[in-house]
Amino acid sequence: MFRADKFNDECGVFGVYGHEEAANLTYLGLYALQHRGQENAGIVSSAGEGLKVHKGNGLVADIFTETDIEHLEGTSAIGHVRYSTSGDSELRNAQPFVVDYSRGSIAVAHNGNIVNSLLLRAEFEAYGSIFQSTMDTEAVVHLIASCKERNLTDRIIYALGRLEGSYSIAFLTEETLVAARDPRGFRPLALGKLKDAWVVASETCAFDLIDAEYVRDVEPGEVIAIDKNGLRSFKPFAPVEHTPCIFEFIYFARPDSAIFGANVYNVRKEFGRVLAKEHPVEADVVIPVPDSGVAAALGYAQAAGLPFELGLVRNHYVGRTFIEPKDSIRHFGVKLKLNGVRDVLEGKRVIVVDDSIVRGTTSMKIIKMLREAGAKEVHMRVSSPPTTYPCYYGIDTPDRDKLIAANQSVADINKYITSDTLGYLSVEGLYRAIKDAGARGIVEPSHCDACFTGDYPVDIFKESRPPQLVLFK
Repeated sequence: MFRADKFNDECGVFGVYGHEEAANLTYLGLYALQHRGQENAGIVSSAGEGLKVHKGNGLVADIFTETDIEHLEGTSAIGHVRYSTSGDSELRNAQPFVVDYSRGSIAVAHNGNIVNSLLLRAEFEAYGSIFQSTMDTEAVVHLIASCKERNLTDRIIYALGRLEGSYSIAFLTEETLVAARDPRGFRPLALGKLKDAWVVASETCAFDLIDAEYVRDVEPGEVIAIDKNGLRSFKPFAPVEHTPCIFEFIYFARPDSAIFGANVYNVRKEFGRVLAKEHPVEADVVIPVPDSGVAAALGYAQAAGLPFELGLVRNHYVGRTFIEPKDSIRHFGVKLKLNGVRDVLEGKRVIVVDDSIVRGTTSMKIIKMLREAGAKEVHMRVSSPPTTYPCYYGIDTPDRDKLIAANQSVADINKYITSDTLGYLSVEGLYRAIKDAGARGIVEPSHCDACFTGDYPVDIFKESRPPQLVLFK
């Protein structure tokens, strides 16, 4: 219930080449990336002859046993944690996706969303191709298999050149690991080293866990191939404006990660500082909605000269399903996840900082919870602009008619969620904070901010568009 009122995480990708414990390192890397997807996970490894795979539904800790890891032999591996944004959450859609074709075996792990995947799928199905899943990633495999180029990297470059949308992606064959990022760089992907082994990961926090050294980001539009001859870098695509997803800073990435040239924790604190300047209010204490609101609330409190307290405590052990009592309990779903601290809140004018408001239902329940715990006033502050448009580049979002800020004014939202005042960070403040936090070369409009502005960097291929038209281009 709590996550239903948030933009949901997309996926996480991890890969290792040239290490005798490749599968075990990938397992640990996926642990670090678990926040990016909790529906299913998988690892594929190679010892030079064929690919070995293990996948399952649920969390990494529940899917892999020590025996499973031992069976994933080899010195190279890729892994994936998934939250479905394209295709349902069935095990058949779990990644890495593995196929055998005329040139051997290949596995692919993808973070992002291919917005022209339905058109590509229709094109292949019209000529008799059979798809095993409902996810967009499978179209990439069909493109690779259909390419006449002899070299693996050339086939992958051909396939990626046909895609529209976002991808940070890793491929594994018996002998080669290939990693790539779309030309606009929507999703993060980092390159690291562990002694003589190469490592790639969606976020640098995965490197920290395995003591790997961060080397650099995989650049937008870059394709990296790693084999027994070492690492080679290709930049085969025409340069375009880089538009990394701004919501990675706001909510998705772990605060101990560095993405897009800046530390996430520092950026979030700066969001809070700017928010305090844009929307000051007389109050006694600043509290976050944990966990993603913590850094912004700390920045707000420092800028406002107010005490920072943990007025809401999160239960970290809530699973996906639970038995709801027959007798009605007010705000049951949120109270299962969060609880107010009366000694912090009672009689206080409280500023509560959250990263975003999507539908508004959870914010309303949190504010009621704070008042029931004794808060005299509750002032809601949001460390991002109003969310008015859905994302089509790898984030699970509601349709526009379900986004409260797309249909209501700030005053109306304030009334709906029952806060005393409500303030959002401005789009200008968002960019100013990112720049002030030290991101390299960050100036407006260098991010994708379509969820706030409706300015989509890549055309959206609507599902209603007749897919057979692609055959007549």
